[in-house]
Amino acid sequence: MTFPNFPNKHRERAVVQAEDFWKYKKELGVFPDIKPPKGVIICYSPTILNYIVENYSLTKVDNVFGKDFYLLNDSDKKIALCGTFGIGAPIVGILLEELNAFGIKSFVSIGTAGSLQRNLQLGSTIICTRAIRDEGTSHHYALSEKYSYPSSDLTEKLIEIAKNMELNYHTGTSWTTDAPYRETLAELKNYRDEGVLTVEMEAAAIFVIAKYLNIKAGAIFTISDYLTEENWELHFHLTEEHLHTLFTLAKKTLSSLLL
Repeated sequence: MTFPNFPNKHRERAVVQAEDFWKYKKELGVFPDIKPPKGVIICYSPTILNYIVENYSLTKVDNVFGKDFYLLNDSDKKIALCGTFGIGAPIVGILLEELNAFGIKSFVSIGTAGSLQRNLQLGSTIICTRAIRDEGTSHHYALSEKYSYPSSDLTEKLIEIAKNMELNYHTGTSWTTDAPYRETLAELKNYRDEGVLTVEMEAAAIFVIAKYLNIKAGAIFTISDYLTEENWELHFHLTEEHLHTLFTLAKKTLSSLLL
């Protein structure tokens, strides 16, 4: 059986379009009364989102996406933060589709990732330069290949800003999966030996969908846990400060490119 099941799906136009959803919201009178920001920071962690809400000047906007969508006032409301919508490739794919249809064209995803390499320090910043497409969503947008890639200019700017911030950062490959509780020892050994740095649940889909939609996207992570041959070491409770750093890196990068 091939995947997706229907052959040559990528040549066909989808019946369901994000633009139609926005038209529907207008008809219901729940269309957001704002000028679309130029860029969005995608945030999965409620902890970091709450920190940003408490420590930055923001304007909350309803009816955009998810429970929490904020404009950053110090960016002249041209950069936004989106969170509290869930995790994983399917939901972030919907996010990209709908926010692109709303008029937003640049995205940086910030979140945690598991390390496959023991030498990566807890809290290290990872700038993803390619992702293994081991999730399902991306394969509905493009022919199946092993890797997907972020927008080059955005990623280069992330690296430049990380250097300027003197961060402990690494660049490299991430393994994107839909099934975190099916990450097997054989896969761990294989990807570790290939030099893959991390495992997470969104990057590969973000990159493929961004290319499909002709928008820009990048992904950065902080190390939150370790996958080893002996056990799974969890340190999620120690990542809050490092997630703050990711937010700052994403904000500075989008500001440099868009403002």
